[in-house]
Amino acid sequence: METVKIQNPDMAWQIAADILFPPDFDRSKRYPTIVSVHPFGSCKEQTSGNVYGAALAKEGFVVIAYDASFQGESGGQPRWIEDPTQRVEDISHVIDYAVTLPYVDSDNVGVLGVCGGGGYALNATLTEKRIKAVVSITGVNIGRLFREGFSNYDPLGALEAMAAQRTKEARGGELQINELLPADPDVARKSGMTEIDVFEATEYYKTTRGQKPGGATRMLFSHAQNTLGWDAFAFAEMLMTQPMMVVIGKKVGAFGAYRDGMEIYGRSTASKDRQLVELDGWSHYDLYDKPEPVAKALAKLVPFFNQHLSSRQAAS
Repeated sequence: METVKIQNPDMAWQIAADILFPPDFDRSKRYPTIVSVHPFGSCKEQTSGNVYGAALAKEGFVVIAYDASFQGESGGQPRWIEDPTQRVEDISHVIDYAVTLPYVDSDNVGVLGVCGGGGYALNATLTEKRIKAVVSITGVNIGRLFREGFSNYDPLGALEAMAAQRTKEARGGELQINELLPADPDVARKSGMTEIDVFEATEYYKTTRGQKPGGATRMLFSHAQNTLGWDAFAFAEMLMTQPMMVVIGKKVGAFGAYRDGMEIYGRSTASKDRQLVELDGWSHYDLYDKPEPVAKALAKLVPFFNQHLSSRQAAS
C-alpha cells in the first residue's frame, strides 16, 4: 500500500488517499483501477478501504481509497462539511490523479461506493464517462435521506435553521458540529435509539469493530444546505449508460438503502448492464464488514468488474 496526497488545480487543499496494489504488483504493467468511496461520516480506513478495497486489490485491481474533502486526513476548512457536489467532484479529482499514473489503465476505471458513498458513486457515473463500471454497496441517496429522516421530515425547517446558524457563525459565533450517532451502543439502548440502522451504525462506528481515528461521525450543520437540494439519481434514465451493479440487504432499515437501490435499478434503463443483488437476511451495516454478506457481495461484484474492466485478464 502507498499513501499519497492528491493536489488538483481546482482545489486549495489536498485529498489523502491509500493506493492498494495487487499481489506481485509490477509498476511496468497497466492495471484496471477502482476508486473506492467511503460512507457519509466515514473515512478511507473503514469499509471502503480495509474491506472492499483490500478484497479487490487481492483480486488483481489497483484500488484508490480516499478521504473526502473536509474529512479524514484530506484538507479543506472548515472541517466536517458534507457537500454532495464536492463529494462527487472528489471522485473526478481522484480519477484525474489516477490517469496520470503509468500503472493505471485509464480505459478501465471503475468506481465502488458504500452507503452514502454508493449514492455518490452512482451520481458521479451519470456524468463522469471515464467511469466504465460502477458498484453501489447498500447505497443511499443522501439528499433523499436529509429531506426525510435527517430533517425529521421538515426540510424547510431544517434549511431555515441552517440559514440562521450560518449567519451566526459568519458573525463570529461558535460552529455547530452535529454528532450523528449515540456515544456507544449502551447509550443508544438507554435512549431508545434501537432502530436497526441507527443502532447498527453505532455498533460499527462507536466500537472497536469499525472505529478509526479519521472516521468522525460529525457534520457541520450550517454548511449542509446543498444536501437537502441534491438528488443522487437525477436524470438517471438518460445518463446512466455504463454497467451498474447495486447490492442491497433485504433486512430493511430507516436509512433507506433498500428503497434507494430498487429505485436506481428501476430507473437506469439506459445502462448497458444493470444488475440488482438482493441479499436475504442481511442489513445495511452487515454489508460493511460481516464476512458472510461481504463474501456474497464480492462473489457478484468481482466477476462484474472483471467483465467490464476488460484489461483485468491481462495487465500489459
